[in-house]
This record gives sequence, C-alpha cells and structure tokens, in this order.
Amino acid sequence: MPAAFLKSRMISFNPFFVTSGMQGRKNYSEKLFVSFQLSDRVPKENFYRRLRETLDLQFLYKDTRELYGKTGNPSIDPVVFFKLMLTGYLENITSDRRLMEHCSMRMDVLYFIGYDIDEPLPWHSTVSRTRQLYPATLFESLFDKVFTMCVENGMVAGHTHAIDSAPIKANASIENLELKVPAQSITAHFTGVDHYNPDMRANYQDDNTVMTASPSQLKRLAKYQDNLNADRPNRPKASNEKAQLLSNKTHYNPHDPDARISIKPGKARKLNYHCSMSVDVAKGVISHIQADFADGRDSQYLPRIASVLKDRLKRNCLSLTDLMADTGYSNGYNYQFLEKRKIAGWIPVFGKFKPLVDGFDYNKETDSYPCPNRKGLPFRSLEYSTDGKPLKAYWTTRSDCVSCPLNRNVFQRLVLREL
Repeated sequence: MPAAFLKSRMISFNPFFVTSGMQGRKNYSEKLFVSFQLSDRVPKENFYRRLRETLDLQFLYKDTRELYGKTGNPSIDPVVFFKLMLTGYLENITSDRRLMEHCSMRMDVLYFIGYDIDEPLPWHSTVSRTRQLYPATLFESLFDKVFTMCVENGMVAGHTHAIDSAPIKANASIENLELKVPAQSITAHFTGVDHYNPDMRANYQDDNTVMTASPSQLKRLAKYQDNLNADRPNRPKASNEKAQLLSNKTHYNPHDPDARISIKPGKARKLNYHCSMSVDVAKGVISHIQADFADGRDSQYLPRIASVLKDRLKRNCLSLTDLMADTGYSNGYNYQFLEKRKIAGWIPVFGKFKPLVDGFDYNKETDSYPCPNRKGLPFRSLEYSTDGKPLKAYWTTRSDCVSCPLNRNVFQRLVLREL
C-alpha cells in the first residue's frame, strides 16, 4: 500500500493532525479610512436605524431656543441630548460616563445620534449639566409630542389604561440623615430678626428641613419606635449598630432633601422616590409618568394620574373609559372620583373596614358618639387615613365598656370621622 495513501488516511481520522495549509494569523493595524459611511455598515433592519428614520425631533430647536444665549461657545445639540437620554433608557444605562463609553462602541447608536465614527462625543459632564439646566416643562412637552406621534401612527387605543408604581432609589445614603429643625425655633428666630430689622422682613416658609409634624404625630411616632425597640431581639439584623428607627417626620438628607425613607416588603429601608406610570393596554405605550415623594401611598396619587391622563387623551381626540390598578390604589375617595368622571375603575377593594359602627349616632353639640347604653365616645385624638387625610378618633374608656351588658367582650369602641 503506498505511503502517501496511509498518511492521508491518518490525517483524516486523527484530530491532532492539521488537515491542510499553514497556520493562519490575522495581522491588524489601524489605518485611515478614505471612504467609510456608517449608513453602509448599519443594517436596514437595525432598531436604531429604523428609529432614526421614524422619530423626528426637529421641533426641539424651537422649544429650546429661549433657553440659550446669543454669545458664547456652542452647546450640545438639544436633539442629540434627548437622543442620548433615549439611548440610556433603551440600554438601561443610568451613568452618563458609561453611556458615552457605550455609544462610542456602537456604530448603530452613533448613526442614530448623528455622529461619525471618528467624531468625538460630548463630554459626560456636559450631558449631566444640560439635564439639570433644562426645565421640567420641556421634558413634559417632549413626552406629549412623542405620545401624539404614537397616536397618529395607531399605537394608542385610549379607552383602557393600567397604572402601577415602583420605588426609585435616590442618589443619597440613609446613613447621612440629619435631624430636622423644629419650626418653632425658626419662627422665633425670624420674629427677632423682624423686630430689629423692620425694613427687611424675613419671609419664612416651611421646607423639607423643618419639622412640621404636630405634637400628637410625634408622640405616636415615639410610641411606635419604643415598641419596635422593645421587639428588637425578635427581628433579624435589628441588633446592627447602624439599624436606626428614623422617620421622615424628624429626619432628612441634606444632599437630597426631597428623598424619603420608604420600605417595600422583603427589602431594606432606603431613600427613594415614588414613580407612577400608566400604560395603554392596546400596544403597551406609556401614556403618563410622574415622580412623587416616596412616603406617600399609591392611592394618594391616583386622582392626579387620572386627571392628567384624561386631559392628554382629550387633546388627542381620545376618551378614557376604563382604568385598571392593584389594591394599593383602593380608596373610597378614588372610587367616587372615577365614578364622577364616568371612568370604570377596575381596582380590587382593600379590606372590609367600616368607619362607622351601627347604633352610634354623632352628636354635633357635644362632639361625641353616644352608645346605646348612654355612654359617650368623646373625641380623643387626630388620626390619618391611608391616603393622608385627617380623621377624628372617638373611643370610650375600658371602665365604661367592661361592665356593659350589651358588649361584655368589647372594652372599647372606636369611631373615625372625616374632618
């Protein structure tokens, strides 16, 4: 048998033998491109290419003209800025520095924002400053116009929307909280200033750094924190030295006074913001979004969401008929609010709480609720509902109810009445 035939058979069945030719090696050296176009390199079906051809943001030049001066160095193009913000949202990038690095490595993103491959991108600090300088009304105007584009392209049905919320972490640490200043001391200080400076009156206004909680609220808060401290050994990780029972009523973060302490089941206490969003159920288009303080409940923000959403749809010749939400938006006032505006609220009922008790009629003269056994339930304290509304609380003493023939097992009766 010829030797050449045996050698060829060994190469075919042995993977350690090289089958043909010499070892290849790619030699790379950068060179100056004489003719190169990004449009030739980005596929026709690419998302950012299609977005560039669909999204027209030329109106931003007119909307932002009054925000710029007539002299000085040219700033970042407003259309480029908002395209960068959109890219950061689509790519889930919150850092401006990372966003610039990411865009520099993506030819399709460069084509979308209108930059060539050898053109330097804006400095990340310029993007951050531009975001801070633009007013909130400009972002809202952009949102309305993009939403109108979606309506014109048949992406919004309008009649049914779903709303929900999520906590957004604030760029502030809960370990750097400081005690709020009592409002009484500030008022006394400015009173003295006005006395010695009659021509320069000091205008004092409450802000997030002033303690505005009432004495009754602070008293209930102190009692609640005492109960938590007493139960500290039974709670996991509560023995940590940094575990503090702080409240938004008494503390704030000086670096971000608008941030609020909030907690979500299964997660730690953090400084957050409250983000609410509504979505058109037809194609999943976001129809409204707003940011609020994190210490509020979902039910508090539903009226504003529904009002703004209804007005936005009306401007686009659409009508809101159905609104869906989870139990967190359940509230008697919200049901009434939606019913008056002929909106069907698909919101589960929360609990079975009854603010009034049968057999206890309110006496306006004595401001009390006499019981069937002629014992009065006088006004005791001011409580607050889940949506922050003040309620007057009435109850009896234990000695009045312990010997009552009507309710031997009930020691106290509590009735809540809205102010």
